[in-house]
Amino acid sequence: MSRRTARPRPLRQRTGAALASVVLASAALAGCSSDASGEATGGSTGSASSAAAAQADGTQNAATVLAANQEAHDGDLAWDASKAVDVRLSGTSASVDGEGAGVDGTTVTITAGGTYRLSGTLSDGRIVVDAPDATVTLVLDGARISSSTSSALAATAVDHLVVVLADGTTNALSDTTSYDDADDADAALFSAGDLTVGGGGSLTVRGSGNDGIASKDGLVIASGTLTVTAADDGIRGKDYLAVRDGTVTVTAGGDGLKADNAEDADAGYVSVAGGTLKLTARGDGVDAATDLVVTGGRLTVGSGGGSGEQPSEDASAKGLKARVIGVLEGGTVTVDASDDAVHSDGAVHVAGAAVTAASGDDGVHAEGDLVVDKGTLKVTSAVEAVEGGNIVVAGGAVSLVSSDDGVNASGGTGTAQGDGFGGGGRGGGGGGGDAGDYKLTVTGGTLVVDSEGDGLDSNGTAEITGGTVVVNGPQQGGNGALDVNGTLTVSGGTLLAAGSAGMAVTPGEDSAQGWLSATLDTAVPAGTTLHIVDADGRVVATYATSKQIQNVVYSSSAVKSGEEYRIHSGGSASGDGTGGLSATAGTLGSAQQIATVTAGQAPEGGFGGGRP
Repeated sequence: MSRRTARPRPLRQRTGAALASVVLASAALAGCSSDASGEATGGSTGSASSAAAAQADGTQNAATVLAANQEAHDGDLAWDASKAVDVRLSGTSASVDGEGAGVDGTTVTITAGGTYRLSGTLSDGRIVVDAPDATVTLVLDGARISSSTSSALAATAVDHLVVVLADGTTNALSDTTSYDDADDADAALFSAGDLTVGGGGSLTVRGSGNDGIASKDGLVIASGTLTVTAADDGIRGKDYLAVRDGTVTVTAGGDGLKADNAEDADAGYVSVAGGTLKLTARGDGVDAATDLVVTGGRLTVGSGGGSGEQPSEDASAKGLKARVIGVLEGGTVTVDASDDAVHSDGAVHVAGAAVTAASGDDGVHAEGDLVVDKGTLKVTSAVEAVEGGNIVVAGGAVSLVSSDDGVNASGGTGTAQGDGFGGGGRGGGGGGGDAGDYKLTVTGGTLVVDSEGDGLDSNGTAEITGGTVVVNGPQQGGNGALDVNGTLTVSGGTLLAAGSAGMAVTPGEDSAQGWLSATLDTAVPAGTTLHIVDADGRVVATYATSKQIQNVVYSSSAVKSGEEYRIHSGGSASGDGTGGLSATAGTLGSAQQIATVTAGQAPEGGFGGGRP
């Protein structure tokens, strides 16, 4: 197979300051790591690869990540019919019109570089390419090939195999139900060297014995309509798998799309730049041994039976999985997974894609940094919606629904284990557990959480300096809308967090922006309009509850330390809202006062305040 010179890939240890500023890094990523749950990775891993995942920087953009990997090969899909060698398939026989190929029974063997046009049906035979160091172009022009003994089309020795789907044609490949590894081929369409598939026709591939399409080097899907059904992986490139365009439908008993070189520092990545992809897999929808980058196209993924199924303890069934970094920079991504919808052993960066995720476990999970600074992230259902060692929302629109925590900053090398225990009405954050080396930072954008566990949970610290955060927190007293083991500081933006009263946590003394916390005498039901009103009778904020709540924390530039505020129930809201928080002040009308609080104080009984 062809090899390329590997470029060195420097590492950069993530820092809290770098995350808070969300400066795009110029450092590159490296290697891969084993799955955090101890799952088999499909390739060997080492300490250097594990370190690469641990140090992956969640602020890197797609161009930086791709530049650090091998550059995907270019496959020339243009062909000259006058120079093509015709290979005519006729049921149980075949004929060759030209040089470079021969026929032995039902096996056609190509031994020289060049262009070969295949047409007709081979009912039980195969096409073999044995042309070391050559580039071979196969034009499928209405070709249907099936084999009961091995691969339908196998390039066992080639530098670069180009498969062209002739415009307007329908083609099909199907293989044996069991491989004997005699020639190392293990897919219905197999190449030992680089493989490019494209053209204006269609190809249906049935991999009954193992994979559908596989390359032991790099694999590029350039165009065409591909429908792949496989007993194991649908489409697999060892060094990389790049989808540039086309319509790709995969149904796989293993993983949908996969790059499995876990040994080379500049290999093992998956890139989706365009096209329409629909992946249904019992295993992972997309599995990258190192980096996963999505910059365009429409990607729809179902894995492990979907979010209604419980995650398997025996096999990975994640939607999108990267062992180093996952960058979702463009296109539309929809995932329904029994395990994590989006997962990285290192970092995840949502940087412009429109992502919708449903999960039987975590919506988005990063062992290290999880950064959202552009685009949309919508988790429609999950146990925990987003989880990472350090979580940053710097822009874009984030909407989360979870049966447990909405946002959970935990993991990494800190000392905290599990969730802390909040103290009702405690100032200074203080979830009650030890504060670890984790952080939740919000500097911009919108973050809306609907959780039945903790809304915003950090096993370390949390900081809000901008943006709009609305937490529709838990109804049960064992969790709180806010739960921070260390300090929670607010110095800008808008925060409204509503939920049960049993675990209420407030911003800390270091907060530069005023805030207030009100624990109501009795819970108010879903659909209640609440107004926060200052001493002059001006409505500071209007919020419509989406579930039963008994505690409200609010911070904005309108809240001043030491001043008295009243909570009213009733009246009406006006203008568009964010998670129930109205964009403009509502109208009191006949609303009734139900609580009074003083900003800047945190006395017993659940009333609190902050400093201007």
